Amino acid sequence: MMNYDALMNVLSDMEKVAKALEVEPFSIYFMGGSACILGRYNDRATRDFDFVDLSYPASLGKVIRYLSDFDMLEYESTVLSPSYQTRAMKLEQFSYLNLYVLAKEDIIVSKIIRMEAKDLEDMDLLTGDSDKGLILRIIEEVLQRKDLFPSKREAFIKNLPIFREKYRV
Repeated sequence: MMNYDALMNVLSDMEKVAKALEVEPFSIYFMGGSACILGRYNDRATRDFDFVDLSYPASLGKVIRYLSDFDMLEYESTVLSPSYQTRAMKLEQFSYLNLYVLAKEDIIVSKIIRMEAKDLEDMDLLTGDSDKGLILRIIEEVLQRKDLFPSKREAFIKNLPIFREKYRV
């Protein structure tokens, strides 16, 4: 299990590897538990890095593999708003790679699809000072997506009333 310092050390080492290999700088958008920790939204430990697959070329494999345990989530199977990148927070500690953490509101909406115990814990923490109007807009943007896998859309829609009632959104 990794805490904030451990995650930052892995990312720092990954950035050094990218520089050493002279890999063209690229972006990573972290979500899930790793984003909650990296964004200092909570201090729960995590086992892996979750991030959005931006159709990375094979040439970046040596660098991305440095994360060791990771889940690269394809956009079409992930409950994200098309505008998630505009709200993401850049991790300023990194100057070579462009490393971002999703906004709290995007993380909250992405967790609606599962709503397992650890997701609910995160949502409980994150919703307190989140912009509920923004959460509603993100939900609407997700519902408008035509490229979201049907099974993912159905699971999201199924959990939406439970989420709305629990968090008064």
